[in-house]
Formats: sequence, structure tokens, C-alpha cells
Amino acid sequence: MPYENFQTFTVEVKGAVAWVTFDFPPVNVQGQQMLADLNALAFRLENDRGVKVVVFQSANPDIWVCHYDTDLLKEMPTEAIARDEAEVLDLQAVCERMSKVPQATIAKLEGMARGGGHEFALALDMRFGARGKYKMMQMEVAMGILPCGGGASRMARQAGLGRALEICLSARDFDADEAEAYGTINKALDPDEIGPYVENLANRIAKWPAHSINATKKMVYESIDRPIVDALKAEAYWLYQATSHTPAVKRFTWANDEGAQFDLDNQKDWEKLVVQVQDVN
Repeated sequence: MPYENFQTFTVEVKGAVAWVTFDFPPVNVQGQQMLADLNALAFRLENDRGVKVVVFQSANPDIWVCHYDTDLLKEMPTEAIARDEAEVLDLQAVCERMSKVPQATIAKLEGMARGGGHEFALALDMRFGARGKYKMMQMEVAMGILPCGGGASRMARQAGLGRALEICLSARDFDADEAEAYGTINKALDPDEIGPYVENLANRIAKWPAHSINATKKMVYESIDRPIVDALKAEAYWLYQATSHTPAVKRFTWANDEGAQFDLDNQKDWEKLVVQVQDVN
């Protein structure tokens, strides 16, 4: 699957990990070209089971992805509409599509992510921020609008209502440690640690079956909005989607035949067993 001809980022595939590097001077602004590129990237990822993990990073040492292009924002309608007339916005659609690709997606945040840039990061599966470099802000309320790339909704789910409202209404920068405490990133790391940490995590996830990664993603996301009974049924559904496409049952059969679960060494070190079972296909 070729990952070429993008205008706002480059893509390098190493093994089963795709490294997407935003590079759209001067500030990686989030305009129509970037949205078009992200849509094209999502199409390729949706049809590629060879790539299992996608890492988004930036060539700009100060900015990950800037806000939504003001050239587009200045064209917004100034008349209110009825609720049933509202349609999904371009940025919302791109963020939602990227959130549903079958690969695990990771934001490696080593610069500022504000407005729509931060909302795109929130649409990815995992986020890691570099101390002293990463800052996030939702400045929209200060401009007279609101976060409209799915950010308000995703922040409420990830950080809780009170913290989501503080982030949106304060319209200020939050650093990596604050973001970790509030739950909008997984972990804050020192600048010299974030690279190896994200690379090791991406390569580890890339060892697992593609259908298992996708099924786990689908189930976790479905569980957010469903009543618990429906979520449990969805969990069962995605379980069998995984077993129908992966060697899981063969691996459990091997482990059972080997008496692996009764081996005290295995119970003390499941890492060893996880490595062993990868050879069973």
C-alpha cells in the first residue's frame, strides 16, 4: 500500500508501524489541504492490514499541529440554524474517520497542539506529551465560538465534565504534566524519553494480530456510549470477530496442552509466555 503524494506530511512505514510526520510550514496549520491528506491517509489505512500502528509526530520542533485555518473560519455562517438542520463539519468528519481506522493510533506530542490540532490529537487512541515542549489549548470560547472538531465531546469522555469545561472555558495553555493529571494524555515524558517510549510501545503493539487490535479498539470505543448490558454483548460480538481471524484458539490450545497456566514461572513472568505464544499460528 503506497503512502505517497501527501502535501502536509510524510509517511514512513517501518515493519508494521507507519510514522506520519507533519511538515507543512510555517506552523502546520489545519486547513483544507491537511484535511484532504488525512482523509486520503485514512482511506489507505482502512484497506491495509499490514500496518498495525500509526504514530503521528511533527517535523516542527515547536508545533505539532496548529489550529484550524482562520481563512476557513472567517467564512462561517452568522445566522443560527435549527438543531435538525445541523450537519457534521469537515474537521469533525476527519477526526471521527481517523478515530475508527483499524490500526492503533498514537500522538507523539513534542510541540504545541491548540484548537483543531488538539482536537485531532484527542481523536487518536493514545497521546504522549514531552515536558517543556508540549502545550495544549482550546481557545475557541475566547474567540466567540466553541471547540467544534469533536474536542468538547471527547474531552468530557476522557477528562470528565468539570475538567473539560475548565479546559474549554479558561482558554489557556496546559502543559504536559497538567494534561496527564487531567487525563487528556496518557503520560508526560521528558524530551529525551518520549521518542524511545513511543517507539517501544508502537513496536510492541505491532507484534499482535491486526484483527485483535481492531476488535479491541472497536469494543473500547463502543463501551463509552452503550448501557452496560449492550456493551457486554458488543464485547462478545467483537471477541468472536477476533477469534475468527486470528490464531487465538490455537494459542490457547497450545498453552493448555503445555500446562502453561500451571507453570509458576509463567505466572511470575507472563512476558515470557507472550513471546513464546507468538510462534503458534
